Amino acid sequence: MENDPIICTCNEIRQSEIEKAIKGKNLKTIEEVQDETSAGTVCGACVDDIFLILEKINGKVEL
Repeated sequence: MENDPIICTCNEIRQSEIEKAIKGKNLKTIEEVQDETSAGTVCGACVDDIFLILEKINGKVEL
């Protein structure tokens, strides 16, 4: 799925899953995304990508 990359390889979470959670649950922080999707909770390598997705959807991201 070229248009829906896996963002979190440890938990096999795709970009669309993260975007759906952010929009559907009005998530504002990386921690909220981690709690809702478990993306970024194993090795943390995808946290920067999650941040960029949050920023793309919400604008300024709370740290």
